[in-house]
Amino acid sequence: MSRSDNELDGVSLLGNQGVKYPTDYAPELLETFINKHSDNEYLVTFNCPEFTTLCPKTGQPDFGKIVINYIPRERMVESKSLKLYLFSFRNHGDFHEDCVNIIMKDLVRLMDPRYLEVVGIFMPRGGISIYPFANYGDAEHQDLVKQRMLAAFRNE
Repeated sequence: MSRSDNELDGVSLLGNQGVKYPTDYAPELLETFINKHSDNEYLVTFNCPEFTTLCPKTGQPDFGKIVINYIPRERMVESKSLKLYLFSFRNHGDFHEDCVNIIMKDLVRLMDPRYLEVVGIFMPRGGISIYPFANYGDAEHQDLVKQRMLAAFRNE
């Protein structure tokens, strides 16, 4: 089940050898493609184990893992554009909670998914780890929004 050129319209980063890595936050890098299976509800998970950003106060680097789970509707995020977008946080100074919420809002705006969640699992800084969680669901997925939010509470 190959994709036509028309279905790949707007996917410009994949396969492009001349792609430049961004040095500043760049949501305009995000690209989408058509979901050929929008009649199915299914889950897509992205795992970014090498997410980096900067502390907004000290400018010191923060390291973490970002996990994105979503149930697509008509559009899906293209993975290379997502990789470059997440890389664009490398020189972005924001708190962990802000980064997770920014990522969630950018992806919701981009794709209009049925459901989407972003989990941040950040390395300890000053002896404290931070695990922010943000999620979104359309009207049909509000129960899932509440269930996943409650499930995200940690007892470690």
